[in-house]
Amino acid sequence: MNHVPQIPSPPAEAQDRPGRDRLWHPRGTLCAVCTARTRGFGWFDPHRPRRDRTQARRWFCSMGCQAAFTHKARKGLSMVDFTEEETQALPAVMRALAPEMERIGWDRPLGQLTQNDMHRLIVTTIEAFRAEMAEIAAETEIPF
Repeated sequence: MNHVPQIPSPPAEAQDRPGRDRLWHPRGTLCAVCTARTRGFGWFDPHRPRRDRTQARRWFCSMGCQAAFTHKARKGLSMVDFTEEETQALPAVMRALAPEMERIGWDRPLGQLTQNDMHRLIVTTIEAFRAEMAEIAAETEIPF
């Protein structure tokens, strides 16, 4: 019996597809639904030809976002247009932004905001939208 640990050699390049082996998950991409960091949940359109699938892949941060995107894709909705749920979330975002805008001043142009003020506006907007979308998604039934 040999007690020396055996370290496997790195996999050799496949003869039938040279240069194609790579990590399956693209690092640094954002969730297609909520723009959080992706965590390994993916989607592609199985009805497209294989060569076009790489451009049509979407990555998600959670199974909830993946399910929401899949539900919209089955309905044929695009992620660019506002859906009914996203439109319902907008008033909550406006309510969250109002105190920040009061603090900054409603008459102040965006170009004159400091970096910290702009950062607070962006973070407040995104967090309020994500929270409201999560609440709306929890209320609606996912079809699978």
